[in-house]
Amino acid sequence: MTTQTHTTAAASTTVAGPFPRDWVLVFGALFVCAWSGNQFSPLLVMYREQDHFSASTVTAFLGIYVVGLVPALIVSGSVADRVGRRTPMLVAVIAGLIGSILLASEELGLRTIFLGRMFSGVAVGTATAVGTTWLKELSRRPFDPAADASSGARRASLAFTLGSALGALVAGCIAQWGPWTHSLPFLLHIVVTIPFLWLVRRPAETAPTLDDDVRGRGRFLVSSVRHRRFVRVVMICCPWLFIACGLSYGYQPVLLADAAGGLGLAYGTLLSVIALGTGAAVQPLAKRIDSESSARGLLVSLAILVVGIVVMIAAVTTDSLLIGVVASIVFGVGFGIGLTSGLMEVQRIAPPAELARLTGIFYAVAYVGFAMPTVLAALTPPFTTLELLIALAVLLGVSLGAIVYASQKHLPQMDPTQKGNPHQNGYPTQKGPTHS
Repeated sequence: MTTQTHTTAAASTTVAGPFPRDWVLVFGALFVCAWSGNQFSPLLVMYREQDHFSASTVTAFLGIYVVGLVPALIVSGSVADRVGRRTPMLVAVIAGLIGSILLASEELGLRTIFLGRMFSGVAVGTATAVGTTWLKELSRRPFDPAADASSGARRASLAFTLGSALGALVAGCIAQWGPWTHSLPFLLHIVVTIPFLWLVRRPAETAPTLDDDVRGRGRFLVSSVRHRRFVRVVMICCPWLFIACGLSYGYQPVLLADAAGGLGLAYGTLLSVIALGTGAAVQPLAKRIDSESSARGLLVSLAILVVGIVVMIAAVTTDSLLIGVVASIVFGVGFGIGLTSGLMEVQRIAPPAELARLTGIFYAVAYVGFAMPTVLAALTPPFTTLELLIALAVLLGVSLGAIVYASQKHLPQMDPTQKGNPHQNGYPTQKGPTHS
């Protein structure tokens, strides 16, 4: 078996600045990168109505984002485990800046928008995989003695959801009521992001030191992806988290467009902010619900998402904007609990040398859920929206049942000296994934 040294680079280097503040800088970097990815979402209505882009072109804006996002999620984790966290995170910040610069220059042509969206995808993918891991590693001793085992996952989830929410809020409000609707949202993001070109260089490096064999042959291998708990619990849940987001502020605004009238863009922005803001607000609750001995957090998340689909069905059938808001609140609660619990499951499963890579894979699978509104739209007709939403609720119920069955199975190995805590010095104690 390949040996891996689980000491961190930071342990053997002198780092400027107080340790407990390092995680705040990484939090901020992940925040601005998440902002860069979601600021475009409310503007899709504007591009359709004001710029008269076709539906296929607007859909392509979403598709090119995924082209940058998914490879970045997978590759950046491997790079970060090899060269450290700081350099890939700096690349994420730079990519987010380039994306906003290009999107603010859309008068140069359609190609500029496509390139801008692709760079935004690279920024979000890299920051999500690397930033989440870096936050987890900085949320433990010696960097933050006050942190507990769940702090890293909660902070990463909070940075992602708050950044996504604020990006949508700022862009949506400007597009609905502000000046320079096609450029000002991106210019504001540029101003907020520039300081992190320097700030992201300050936190301590925490990547585990790998031997030459791991750096060579094994740098793209992720043995923990075959861990039975990851396959039978985490991967079943994670797509539903972003399906919920897609339904909440991607599909509902379209279905309720007639009821919203001329405020369609503002309503879509409102649903986005409500869902993501609620997801951020439930972080303390998610910590209390999560369990190291079962999948309780994920089960609660999916059960709430079933309720969210039911409420959404009520909103669509009654054409009610208010019920649509309630649906987004429910979706946000389920999303926030599920994202935090899912990240905590990943951090318990992955050995330190694979944490960034497994985190990237988790998000790559989860982001598949964002395609659900496109799938539903393609199936309408021959099916009705009501039929599709009911079918979706049934599938979600089946997924819930599968996780109930595996909830207490294939748990990561526990350290007998740290009862109730699968971490030793913030890391799982297992030398590799357990496949039993």
